[in-house]
Amino acid sequence: MRAVIRSMGGYVPSRRMANEEFSKFIDTSDEWIYSHTGIRFRHIAGEDQATSDLALEACKVALERANLPSEDIDVILIATATSDFIGFPATACIVQDRLRAQKAASMDIVAGCTGFIYGLETARGYIASGFAKHVLLCGAEALTKVTDWEDRNTCVLFGDGAGAAVISADSNTDDRGILYSYMRTEGSGARLLERTAGGSRYPMVPHKTDPKDFFLKMDGRKVYSFAVRVIIESINNILENNNVELDDIKYIVPHQANIRIIEAASRRSKIPMDKFYMNIAEYANTSAATIPIALNEMYEKNLLEEGDLILTVGFGAGLTYGGNLVRW
Repeated sequence: MRAVIRSMGGYVPSRRMANEEFSKFIDTSDEWIYSHTGIRFRHIAGEDQATSDLALEACKVALERANLPSEDIDVILIATATSDFIGFPATACIVQDRLRAQKAASMDIVAGCTGFIYGLETARGYIASGFAKHVLLCGAEALTKVTDWEDRNTCVLFGDGAGAAVISADSNTDDRGILYSYMRTEGSGARLLERTAGGSRYPMVPHKTDPKDFFLKMDGRKVYSFAVRVIIESINNILENNNVELDDIKYIVPHQANIRIIEAASRRSKIPMDKFYMNIAEYANTSAATIPIALNEMYEKNLLEEGDLILTVGFGAGLTYGGNLVRW
């Protein structure tokens, strides 16, 4: 039984913030941000919008395009690093209720920016086991809610949004669907990207906890080096283990963290940049949502045809990394 991506959906908040706006409150410029990151804009969730709100809208679009009622969904997976609440309840449970997906099991996947990649393999596993016929997978983030707007090294990098996929069992195909996944972890670098306070290691202590410890923190240089290395490793593993040549891949869809990371991986691996589908200029880094937002954009632009081989690749907090091989 193959797990086939049946439809895509996406949603980004209406508030669109240009680089020029940062120069009003931090020492930076559009030229500096774009030259160092490839980012021009990012979309910002409203004060009344949480991650579940973004996820809900993307999921509705995916379900409508799949012509599938929410009652038919067996599992809801939300990949996110910015859940509505710390620890519990899962954001997936909130989405399940609002969709009225009455028979769906629901859970969050916490794998940082690699969350959607992990989610695709999780969905495939549920379908291959026979547990599920239809899985609703969504990568959703409200990163600007946990961004330190006084930190010029990180605040320019992130945006908000969601992308969703309906993944269904298909017994009528032998070569379509999620074909292979490569997933790894380097937990020794877990604290290179973190939100320090609020968990059981460093719980919030009234009048003592520094409010900035609730914001995202990142060692940019070390994450950059890790990312370039594991992008190449993941792509090579997927190609070699599936007897696939680079020319067989229509698009590589990477996690959109920083265009300089992709350019460095491109140079070192000798993979042409035009093989990578990039839209970071418009959306910035939306963590677990970057890959599904990109896939949804490709879907809407009719860039994907049945039979196309797509390779996803990502890296993120944990540190996690990996990729998927998908025949559309």
